[in-house]
Amino acid sequence: MKTNPPLLAALALALAACQPGGGETELSGEVQGTTYHIKMVLGGLAVTTETLRRGVEETFADIDVKLSNYREDSEISRLNREKSTAWLPVSKEIAEIVAISKAVHVQSGGCLDLTIKPLFDLWGFSRHETKVPQQADIDRVLAHVGMDKIQLDQEGLRLRKTDPELGIDLSAVAQGYTVGAVARFLESKGVQNYMAEIGGEMKVKGRKANGDEWRIAIEKPTPFTREVQKVISIHQLNGEAVMTSGTYRNFFEEQGKVYSHIINPKTGKPVDHNLLSVTVLHDDPTWADAWDTALLCQGEEAGYQTAEANKLRALFIYHEGKALKERLSSELAKAP
Repeated sequence: MKTNPPLLAALALALAACQPGGGETELSGEVQGTTYHIKMVLGGLAVTTETLRRGVEETFADIDVKLSNYREDSEISRLNREKSTAWLPVSKEIAEIVAISKAVHVQSGGCLDLTIKPLFDLWGFSRHETKVPQQADIDRVLAHVGMDKIQLDQEGLRLRKTDPELGIDLSAVAQGYTVGAVARFLESKGVQNYMAEIGGEMKVKGRKANGDEWRIAIEKPTPFTREVQKVISIHQLNGEAVMTSGTYRNFFEEQGKVYSHIINPKTGKPVDHNLLSVTVLHDDPTWADAWDTALLCQGEEAGYQTAEANKLRALFIYHEGKALKERLSSELAKAP
């Protein structure tokens, strides 16, 4: 789960140093607890930078009021307050995110689960009041967790909680959805060459103004430094999302044991494996964001096997003793 408040989390990706050449129009700023940075090649497009800035910020605002668990007036917060098993209307954004998450939930053996919000609250990650709860409390909350407790009618834009106590948190996937929405807005204005980054998550399309490929740096998964682990060049022109999830930024330590904010929905406890970060490249940012969380939850071996089974382009960074190791899925390894 990606959790930096209020909606968007800055995890594990950094923009690679740009080669000289210039010619891109840039937008940047602060939004919803993080930053955004967009580079675009406008050429002769009849659109102003101010029009693009206004549209991007309106996109942020529209998504935030629907998906943010940190706003009491958001659609998902109102949905969580509904202690009902009746069918409830939802926006197309929530319906799409739930549909994608349900598919990844099944394909990852249940490791992506939007209903772990009560567990996240119990461990104190929601309000930065972390603590190790009693097993009895974990068991009590687990009884109200499970993606099978959400029924979705995507075409009819409605959702039903079979357990009225169910709590839904979309933050594991919402950042990817936001990146995709911003990319769609840019393309609707004719922008076909861009790099759109929000809190470290991004989508790139086309080429830079000087004709070079976009180059993305994957951050070294260490908690107290910001260093580059690996640089990836994006060779295709039709759009590529690059999403990363990691265990190494949001964690706490108690009695010598480290507890990550990535919670296994089967045990109700933070994951306990050697995998530090997963980066997924995908043509759709929402799918990429769902997959990076699911694979990280699974761990270095099970996550790798899932990536292979689903032909995902994924980079795994894990620790072996004190050394950092990399493993590329077959699909990523064979990419040009």
